[in-house]
Amino acid sequence: MRDVRVTGFAHLAGACIARGLLLGAAGITAHRLDIGVQMRSIRRSLAVLAAVVLTAVTAGCGSSDSGDADGKITLNISTFSEWGYAGLLKEYQKLHPDITIKHNRFATSDEAKEQFQTALGAGSGLADVIGVEGGWMQQLLKHPDNFVDLTSPKVEGRWKDWNTKLASTADGKLLGYATDIGPQTIAYRSDLFKAAGLPTDREKVAELFGGDDATWDDFFAVGKRFVDARTGPAFYDASASVATSWADQYRVLWEDPKTGDIIADKNKDLRNIYDTVTSHEDLSAHLARWSEDWVSAFQKDKFAVMLAPSWMLGVIKGNAAGVRGWDVADVYPNGGVNSGGSYLSVPKQSKHPKEAQALAEWLTAPEQQTKAFKASGNFPSQIEAQKSPEVQKVTEPFFNDAPVGKILTERASNITMVPYRGENYFAIAAAFNDAINRVSVDKTHSAKESWDMFVDALDALK
Repeated sequence: MRDVRVTGFAHLAGACIARGLLLGAAGITAHRLDIGVQMRSIRRSLAVLAAVVLTAVTAGCGSSDSGDADGKITLNISTFSEWGYAGLLKEYQKLHPDITIKHNRFATSDEAKEQFQTALGAGSGLADVIGVEGGWMQQLLKHPDNFVDLTSPKVEGRWKDWNTKLASTADGKLLGYATDIGPQTIAYRSDLFKAAGLPTDREKVAELFGGDDATWDDFFAVGKRFVDARTGPAFYDASASVATSWADQYRVLWEDPKTGDIIADKNKDLRNIYDTVTSHEDLSAHLARWSEDWVSAFQKDKFAVMLAPSWMLGVIKGNAAGVRGWDVADVYPNGGVNSGGSYLSVPKQSKHPKEAQALAEWLTAPEQQTKAFKASGNFPSQIEAQKSPEVQKVTEPFFNDAPVGKILTERASNITMVPYRGENYFAIAAAFNDAINRVSVDKTHSAKESWDMFVDALDALK
């Protein structure tokens, strides 16, 4: 699938469609981030995936029976979109002839989340191993007694602390093995930069944005230089995506981790992000990511820069097919930020928890994560896998032969934490996105009016 045509919540919901988009000549594909916002428009657009997806229902996803008469057992694993597991599961069964694996694949993580919630509430119907989007890992942490503690000496040191912390309870239980992450980069049109009198070489572009000391002030300053050249295109595609990416660099913005209280409307950092982004509307193409206009803009030279997680590179390639000039710079404002990522968890509903944990452990080992990266483009969360020659040598012809393996590894090394996302995160973030878009896309309200509407929306949630 090369052309994505959907509408909806820009940075937060759209990424769920990214798995399955071709990322490079090496055969890797793009990853996604689905934060769980349920949108009919996205489901319609994802219907094309149905031909390659085994859609699982609650009964079909459930844990296997205790075993076959001949002593063999069957393990069910449920994932969504494309994880690059087809070949790996066949390999595992060859290594373990007494185990048969049934793989249930949902079209989207939204569908997987719905089935997860239904089966968790019913007390049955979950697979032996379930793929969990990082955005809804918090739901598992609220019900730790329903999941196997996967803590094991065998996996110590596999992941960065921030990655395991997202799947860990307060008392140290590990409820998920990380599979992949989404380190952010800056993708840019070198031809449009050249027309504006800016550097085009990716190393010089990284320096232009501030290099290792890059800040958001630097980012907007480069944008001003670009638009002041008056060559036509806007600097970046979507204001809401810039704001959301910036917000992801703060540990606490939306809710108080201790009390669960909504604090976004009173958070000075979030207000600064909002005010800064809405004051730079002259840099924006006024698009909503994943909208029809956004998709078509790739072919019309409407913007020069995108903040792009690893999985977004495949989306760009698909939407900008035939367009030359795209490149990737190893730089990001304020260091690093993660956008996306998933985990494998084992519900206590499983009749074979030890075997299920062993499968999850094997699938997330560096050797297997490297193979999954080659098959799907999902950037490994495993530290050793990131440093492997197989990952480091990956280049992308569409992005001027950019060494994306090395760039993504470097960007990943700059990620130090992930934001806290509580029970109301999705609703709050959607309201924030709407506030930005009323100013930038719809142009129906002033920044102050739209912020006041955001505050009203949060009051309704309290």
